[in-house]
Amino acid sequence: MVMQEKVVRPLCVGLDERSYEILVGRNLSSVIRRVVESLRESNRQVAILADEQLAILQPTFLAEAFGDCPKLELPSGETTKSLEKLGAVLDFLADTKLDRSACVFVVGGGVTGDLGGFAAASFLRGIDFIQIPSTLLAMVDSSVGGKTGINLSAGKNLVGAFHQPRAVFADLDLLTSLSTREFSAGMAEVIKYGLLGDRDLYQRLLRAETLTATSPDLGDVIRRCCENKARVVEGDERETDSRTGGRALLNLGHTFGHAIEAVAGYGDYLHGEAVAIGMVCALRLSEKLEFLDLGHSPDLEALLSRQGLPTVLRVPLALKSLLNAMHSDKKVKGGRLRFVVMDAIGVSRLAEDVPLSLVEDIWRTVGAS
Repeated sequence: MVMQEKVVRPLCVGLDERSYEILVGRNLSSVIRRVVESLRESNRQVAILADEQLAILQPTFLAEAFGDCPKLELPSGETTKSLEKLGAVLDFLADTKLDRSACVFVVGGGVTGDLGGFAAASFLRGIDFIQIPSTLLAMVDSSVGGKTGINLSAGKNLVGAFHQPRAVFADLDLLTSLSTREFSAGMAEVIKYGLLGDRDLYQRLLRAETLTATSPDLGDVIRRCCENKARVVEGDERETDSRTGGRALLNLGHTFGHAIEAVAGYGDYLHGEAVAIGMVCALRLSEKLEFLDLGHSPDLEALLSRQGLPTVLRVPLALKSLLNAMHSDKKVKGGRLRFVVMDAIGVSRLAEDVPLSLVEDIWRTVGAS
């Protein structure tokens, strides 16, 4: 049975004239419908971009929230974040004859949100969009902060724009449609927030039972993650803080994780699965560099495993290919790899000039060959 939960007070992402609210709760379709009707009453056009799997599993939600608004369904999976699909979305927006006052509602996981947000940033040089994340990963991470983009064959998220949404509606009921594997992938990002900057959250996760889509405290955990991300984004919206690391710290485990996705082939590992292995690598790197005291790996591995996440590669991947993929990552600066490392659980920073031989050793511990 789905847990009933009142809508909690909105969170605010404070970015001056680009500020917006995040609403976390259940049964939000009527709230969204009121926003749609308000836009239409103001003679603003509305269009919907929706993950096609969500459209199959949640037709009532889409009908209640959007009625007869024009809608384009997009295939699920990382390969949708492509130049080809971007062109299809832009053609849809043009065919719908949207003008600059229009608003696009993007309904789906991180893939749909990233692609739809980038299309909104690009169409007519930028129109409004609203995020309605349908996966745990999107609710706690990708829907908040305005990073949009697509992948190239050379690497993940190499093309994109910063374009903040006008609002984020996280309806927990949508999570009941997720497979166990997809929900687990989202938990990787939840755990990440604890490791990089919220020790209390991490300790809470270590003590808690396995979280599921119907866990009574799931909404509170999601809200906590959104608060963490909002605080980071407010301080470093465009990831330019080279002194403290700022928004770049949110990439804990991602330098390793993105390499896994690229080498294995996008879609073989879900993003959260690759990040889970990447966090194991980042923690071990922090220990090897003697930034972090030894002894934290068993706790992290046990937590990831309990949430259904991998801690080693399923099959060996070529070390040379992984290193090449890392050097194509967008976080490379001046030709140098940068890693998010930890000085303690909940305390992280950027590290450069990490010996390549040490990175190779870390890769081998998770099964690279």
